[in-house]
Amino acid sequence: MNGSNDPQATVDRLLHATNAHDLDALVSCFAADYLNETPVHPMRGFRGTDQVRRNWTQLFAGVPDLTARVLRVAADDDTIWTEWEMSGTRGDGATHLMRGVIIFGVADGRVAWARFYLEPVEEISGDVDAAIQQAVGERS
Repeated sequence: MNGSNDPQATVDRLLHATNAHDLDALVSCFAADYLNETPVHPMRGFRGTDQVRRNWTQLFAGVPDLTARVLRVAADDDTIWTEWEMSGTRGDGATHLMRGVIIFGVADGRVAWARFYLEPVEEISGDVDAAIQQAVGERS
């Protein structure tokens, strides 16, 4: 484990482990008491690396060609805002594409917490007018 508290170095290790499909290296990027918060889906939040391992075991098995890219970053002290794109092909042949932001807090060279805003991309919900109408409860 890298003892550095450089958030960019931690994200780089995480990205490399993800693209190498190296589950142990990926899990080692996270603190044992890691806290994941998913504000848009509060019930999806969790604590600990056991769940990180379960999640990524399923992702690597279900999307055998999964590739991740970090499109943009902004760091401030021990916090780093990252924009991700993850793509591949699921075992059933369907496209896997997720995009969004993950904000990481880094301590002792590991991810201590994250606020997770990464979501599957969907193309069928309509345009911006339809989204606003749905948000305010109006029907067209």
